[in-house]
Amino acid sequence: MALVFVFLIRSFLIQPFVVSGDSMKPNFLNGEYLIIDEISYRFNPPQRGDVVVFKYPGDPSKFYIKRLIGLPGETIIIKNNQVMIKNQDNPNGFVLDESAYLKNVSTPGDEIILLDKDQFFAMGDNRAVSYDSRSWGPLPKDDLIGRVWLRVFPVSRAAVVETPSY
Repeated sequence: MALVFVFLIRSFLIQPFVVSGDSMKPNFLNGEYLIIDEISYRFNPPQRGDVVVFKYPGDPSKFYIKRLIGLPGETIIIKNNQVMIKNQDNPNGFVLDESAYLKNVSTPGDEIILLDKDQFFAMGDNRAVSYDSRSWGPLPKDDLIGRVWLRVFPVSRAAVVETPSY
């Protein structure tokens, strides 16, 4: 009975994940143990700024951790080391203010990305080394596993992971 209970929780509610690599530095470090919330996106859509785990579109057997920057239907413009977002509410666009979770970080690139109704744009917090949507394109909604909810190890950095408000 306990095994069935654990299986159901792990399959449908939460899942462990270990950070591998430096693409999310300084917010998430190599080797940190995280708990992923797999259920909330069934009731509420992903939000800009959510840190998510997903199947890499180029190889679904690999799992990545990145931050959602662009939402379905938006246009993402990367230019002059900034990220600009155009959407229905902001047809002229706005520069994304990431100062709540990134300090003195620029976003290299010069591109315009149009997202379909079921696509996201994801980037690592360590923009200089992150292999992300700037390289492999939009993230399909179906590849999302869930939102990072808790950091449990190392204990000195244990915390609930909050989504920044914009």
